[in-house]
Amino acid sequence: MASSNYETLIVEDLDDAVRLLTLNRPETANAINTQMAAELLDFFSKLILESPLPRCLVITGAGEKAFCAGGDLKQRNSMSDDDWRAQHLLIERAILAMADCPIPVLAAVNGVAFGGGLELILNMDFAYAADSARFALTETSLGIMPGAGGTQNLPRAVGIRRAKEIIFSAQPFTATEALDWGIINRLFAADRVLEETLSMARRIAQNAPLSIRQAKKAIQLGAEMDRRTAFYFEVEAYNHLVSTDDRREGVAAFNEKRPPRFQGK
Repeated sequence: MASSNYETLIVEDLDDAVRLLTLNRPETANAINTQMAAELLDFFSKLILESPLPRCLVITGAGEKAFCAGGDLKQRNSMSDDDWRAQHLLIERAILAMADCPIPVLAAVNGVAFGGGLELILNMDFAYAADSARFALTETSLGIMPGAGGTQNLPRAVGIRRAKEIIFSAQPFTATEALDWGIINRLFAADRVLEETLSMARRIAQNAPLSIRQAKKAIQLGAEMDRRTAFYFEVEAYNHLVSTDDRREGVAAFNEKRPPRFQGK
């Protein structure tokens, strides 16, 4: 298990190889300060070295009001330009480490997700949200712009024209709009969103972990390739899985009419 000796994060290993990561600064709406950015980078840097890996990761926010309100502007208020850039580099590295995480990363959005909080979600594999949640990329109202993948990931989710409207206006939008636009996969009552996200994580964890990782890699890298190159990348990943113990176990379990016991081998 990754170290849980964090000041701003809570790490819990649950049943069925599911890990829960909670952003834990509820007094600041779970805003990202330098400490949280450093701890997120440490968490993901250590996670990829674990053997075996967890099979699925769920990220949520502490408290009832916020998933993550983005960067901590109270801390940034006293920063020099160089300090601001240094902190942002740390945030960039943490978010890229999360985006490159080989296992599925799911968001359980329990409340407000503004600025960098929404960018966190856009870098995850998919997200469930409370029907009361609200979203925004507020950076242009602060004299900056999205700088953690927002200008790249949002257009891929909602289309270029809607992404421009969201970013240029900096206006909040509802959970229903986030669902309709493809940012969020499903909505639930606030008191059910974490439970439902964990339920899906456990469902994912029942499947072959090597298959999940290869499929994630093919989807993410394939989106950056031309169609033919992506197709051959998929075939190569498929053929790699043919030689795994999990492939043999999956077929044997099907024919023996029993649940498979995947080992990630």
